[in-house]
Amino acid sequence: MADRLNILFITADQWRGECLSALGHPTVRTPNLDALAEDGVLFTRHYANAVPCGPSRASLHTGMYLQNHRSGTNGTPLDARHTNWAKEAGRHGYDPVLFGYTDTSQDPREEDPESPWLRTYEGPLPGIRPVCMMGTWPTPWTDWLKENGHEVPDDIRFAYGHRAPGPEYEDGAPAPRPLVYAKEIDDTSYLTNRLIDYIADSTTPFIAHLSILRPHPPFVAPEPFNAMYDPETLPALKRKASLAEEGAQHPWLEHQLGRRLYRAPANDKKLRRLKAVYYGLMSEVDEALGRVFAFLKETGRWDNTLVIFTSDHGEQMGDHWLLGKGGYFDESYRIPLIVRDPRKAADGTRGTRVTRFTENVDIMPTMLDFIGAEIPVQCDGKSLRPFLEGREPAAWRREAHWEFDFRDPADDSAEKRLGLTMHQCTMNVIRDEKFKYVHFTKLPPLLFDLEKDPDEFVNRATDPDYLPVMLDYAQRLLSWRMNHDEQTLTHIAITDDGPVVRPAPRY
Repeated sequence: MADRLNILFITADQWRGECLSALGHPTVRTPNLDALAEDGVLFTRHYANAVPCGPSRASLHTGMYLQNHRSGTNGTPLDARHTNWAKEAGRHGYDPVLFGYTDTSQDPREEDPESPWLRTYEGPLPGIRPVCMMGTWPTPWTDWLKENGHEVPDDIRFAYGHRAPGPEYEDGAPAPRPLVYAKEIDDTSYLTNRLIDYIADSTTPFIAHLSILRPHPPFVAPEPFNAMYDPETLPALKRKASLAEEGAQHPWLEHQLGRRLYRAPANDKKLRRLKAVYYGLMSEVDEALGRVFAFLKETGRWDNTLVIFTSDHGEQMGDHWLLGKGGYFDESYRIPLIVRDPRKAADGTRGTRVTRFTENVDIMPTMLDFIGAEIPVQCDGKSLRPFLEGREPAAWRREAHWEFDFRDPADDSAEKRLGLTMHQCTMNVIRDEKFKYVHFTKLPPLLFDLEKDPDEFVNRATDPDYLPVMLDYAQRLLSWRMNHDEQTLTHIAITDDGPVVRPAPRY
């Protein structure tokens, strides 16, 4: 296995796609990721296929659209019959390991009724070996803090947001209040240190998934990242003048803005503080990844390691008066993707950018392609390897597609307010360079002219001049779904001579 590639698969949670200084962001600075892009390929139109974390990661890890894996919400079990990149890599001789979390809700049909994994949606991806598993409960980190004499909240979930004493920025402090722990010992540093320890001890090619929580909430950063960006000099928000005006765009948006946890704070200084810290957490992740990259170079592993950096989804951060992720706006779905291929075959593409639409379902096929493993029929995505070698893949998609399932088995407020059944709490989105079409199961559709209205303020769905466009994109979306219906056994026929197998391309 000496000539086989290592794979370092990195996700940073809730990272908006434009937030790289390599892309000219006016505020956030990411020098180490910029350097990775200069030594690899930066994909500028990369999209998540679902939100929130669980559904998005199900697509990321299985290569499947939500319509096929059906793990639609945090807590919806991922059907055990689906394979994933870790299982396939394991069959190919690797030992896939996890640092962080995968947010995989386990299939209860495969678990003992008393299994602890049936008490949390944050289970491990089947086939992966957790080396340092940290999710909502950061037990390895908080145990390490206690062992080294540091105070830890009684409820260790609050360690991520355990702030130093003193006033907050909106109450008169000169900068956002920092995390009580120094950057050298916070959760990001702890997790990346454990990864470095693992790689240092590795004697065979590795596949490691580093799943970093930040810049996901709580928006609390250690010094100096808490004060790295001035809250008063941040980019302007993309939103209407008032909540009422914003919500008038669509009944679902009005409903979402009525939910306290998803509505941006009315206090402008608080919102600016959250945004400044969001950027600061990005810069902290960038610094931590710089240490990982430097270690790979110092130990001679850099030139034999495929590095993939992306996210599970984005963050509204006040745009359209929303916080978090959800709905149909690009802020929740456009995410970064950088791939650094160490092989000489990729030398001609270093520092280049790909503007074709790519999606998180492409990550699993890419990793399997690089280790020489067969790509399962279930995968809706395709390998990005041709882009890395300077080749244009045949019949590549010309749009991005995602889904949002806003059902909640524990809360029927959306159903009551919008007049829906639980299974009607769904939307599908298709977008290209010119238009975005949003189809709801039983609510009015939306159409945005992205060339004239890039911030998605004007719904053209009822404009007579746009009716031909509406029809075109509605048909495209229907064809997209039909073309990607679950196909695991559909290329097989049982005949008098036995099974006949004839795989066919998705596109």
